[in-house]
Amino acid sequence: NVSREMLQHNPTLTRIRQGVTRRVLSELAKFSEDSGAYAKFWENFGAVMKEGLYEDSENREALFKLLRCRSTFGDNPVSLADYVSRMKDGQDTIYYINGDNIAALLRSPHLEGFKARGVEVLLLTDTVDDFWPGAVAEYQGKKFKSVTRSGQDLGKITPAEDKADEKPAAPAGDLDALIALMK
Repeated sequence: NVSREMLQHNPTLTRIRQGVTRRVLSELAKFSEDSGAYAKFWENFGAVMKEGLYEDSENREALFKLLRCRSTFGDNPVSLADYVSRMKDGQDTIYYINGDNIAALLRSPHLEGFKARGVEVLLLTDTVDDFWPGAVAEYQGKKFKSVTRSGQDLGKITPAEDKADEKPAAPAGDLDALIALMK
């Protein structure tokens, strides 16, 4: 007679589970080097891997290496390491936005300030994406922050190109006609 509780608290099974988990994560790390095949794997099992970020704090660092997310910088999913390597000067936060689909997220008015500064934003569309960034809190000392939250301080981030200072000059004839019209 074997009870479920007896199996759950068995130290031998706990060690087996930890060993299998480590082995699977190391094999997935090797597999992730082939971006084409891993992209297909991620498409099928990415949501389950993200659940691991939320539930398995013991293996969180290994799961971070496997994580892939779409972003505002291209159509291919990017790793967090790639995202961090492309962060702008003064940026100390990993920005993300949640939604139902990529097209709707790209049209979001919340992204306008980030696009103007050339800041990459992760586009999260899975159901599990609603809670794992808040539970994880940070990656390599960089905090996760939703772009939809108020109080975004983009002042520290150096703009990609300062187009605000380059105002096109109005033709003199048009300006004179406008002044005459206003008078």
